[in-house]
Amino acid sequence: MSPSELPWLYSFPPSASVQARVLILGSMPGVASLAASQYYAHPRNQFWPILSALLQCDLVAQPYLQRLQTLNDRGLALWDVLQACRRPGSLDANIAVDSISANNFQGFFQRQPLIRHVFFNGAAADRYFKKHVLRQQTLPSLQYQRLPSTSPAHAAIDFAGKLAAWRAIAKILGQTEPSTENMKMQ
Repeated sequence: MSPSELPWLYSFPPSASVQARVLILGSMPGVASLAASQYYAHPRNQFWPILSALLQCDLVAQPYLQRLQTLNDRGLALWDVLQACRRPGSLDANIAVDSISANNFQGFFQRQPLIRHVFFNGAAADRYFKKHVLRQQTLPSLQYQRLPSTSPAHAAIDFAGKLAAWRAIAKILGQTEPSTENMKMQ
C-alpha cells in the first residue's frame, strides 16, 4: 500500500492545566492508543508505570481520566509532536514523511506560560519536534531533553534504566527519589 493510500491518523488534544511546568511529548499515538482514545494505552508501554514511580502514586490502577488529572495536578502536561500523519501500524519509523503535520506549539505555549521544560518520550518525538516545530514555529525559551522511549518496541533499555533517565522530570518537579516499591512496578 502506498503512503497516499493509508488512512490519516490524528493525535489527541493536549492534557494540560495552566499550572503545568513540564511538557512530555510523544511522537504520535500508536494503534492501541488511537483505538482506546488514550495516551499510552498499549499494555506493555512503560509510560504509566514509570510515571507512577516518579510521582509515587499508582497511576496504573487509576481510571484514565484520573491519571491525566493526577499528571495535571502535579504540573505535568502531555501531548504529541504530530497532529496528523499517515502510518501503517504503530512504529514511528513507518510514518510517511511527506504526510507529517505538527501540532500548534506556538499557541499551546501561549496558553501554558509556566512550562519551561520539554521532555521527549523517545528519539522520534525529539527529531520530529526539531524538524517540524522548531524550524517553523516561534517558541519561548525552553529547556529540552530526550528521554528513552517507553514504547514496547524500545527494549534496548530495561525498566530500571528508563526510570533512571526519567528521574530528570522528578528533579524539575521537586519530587523526592522514587521509592523502592514503586521502582519495582512494571
